[in-house]
Amino acid sequence: MGILILMSLFWGVAKTPFAQEKQVSKVPIQTSPANSGPEMFKQYCAACHGPRGKGDGPAASELKQAPADLTTLAKRHDGKFPGSYVASVLRFGVKEPAHGSSEMPVWGPLFSSLNQGQSNVDMRIANLTSYIKSLQVN
Repeated sequence: MGILILMSLFWGVAKTPFAQEKQVSKVPIQTSPANSGPEMFKQYCAACHGPRGKGDGPAASELKQAPADLTTLAKRHDGKFPGSYVASVLRFGVKEPAHGSSEMPVWGPLFSSLNQGQSNVDMRIANLTSYIKSLQVN
């Protein structure tokens, strides 16, 4: 089963006042409905990107680099939502350090670890991409 690294702050493992380093928990990836972009975003993305995708999730402060504000992707790409780029980042991770942190989970292999077939992985990535597109602000 795939392991997803999550910030322990979000998952309730308390950080002691004396600890100077962040604590990271490894937990098995949980199944969520592949046909629900909002549910997958809530379960897999909101800890870092926040419930509205603004990069202000409860684990964001524990990351070396702040998570992207996903609501401004279209604005930052000349008014066009970069769907292929988003799907590629979800599937393969971030290749360019200037555009994100390697701390972000690579969802393609994690979704594959759920053993639901490649078409299910493709559906998950398409539905997450579509949901992120719906978060765009003008």
